[in-house]
Amino acid sequence: RAGLRTGPYLSPHLEDVRERIRVGGSWISREAFARLTARALRAERGEPLTYFELLTSIAFQYFRERRVEVAVLETGLGGRFDATNVVKRPLACLIPSIGFDHTGFLGSTLSAIAREKAGIFKRGCPAITAATQPEVLRVFRARARRVRAPLGVLPKRIAWKESPISWRLGRQGW
Repeated sequence: RAGLRTGPYLSPHLEDVRERIRVGGSWISREAFARLTARALRAERGEPLTYFELLTSIAFQYFRERRVEVAVLETGLGGRFDATNVVKRPLACLIPSIGFDHTGFLGSTLSAIAREKAGIFKRGCPAITAATQPEVLRVFRARARRVRAPLGVLPKRIAWKESPISWRLGRQGW
């Protein structure tokens, strides 16, 4: 609605892996997916790319080709070692909630998981969360201070007003 070319990169997919990578609401074509997959695999050096790293490479290449102005990147595991964390200056970093996911990689406590996920916070980049657990918020606040990122904590129910780019989430809350 704001006239910007947007590109979400989401996971997981439900029917077809191409639905993860879109520009202007349309999935990446089969041809572009195959071509960019081949390019990413040819450029591989050292250790083979993981599945998520390969898809992230395809998404980033496609967004560049299609001149995407704003990309929405959903992390895989989330956090410090995520393939999407190569973006150095995002417009904002959002962690909607923290739960016991990927505990084999991220840790077995909410604090440990929060520390890994807060690895996406970047210097001066707004960080936003809807997490409410005190131990999680302590970790997020500490990381935000360390990297000088303003941290916004959303209330349980939010209502958005019209923004300069005319979008609205509504009153349904999270």
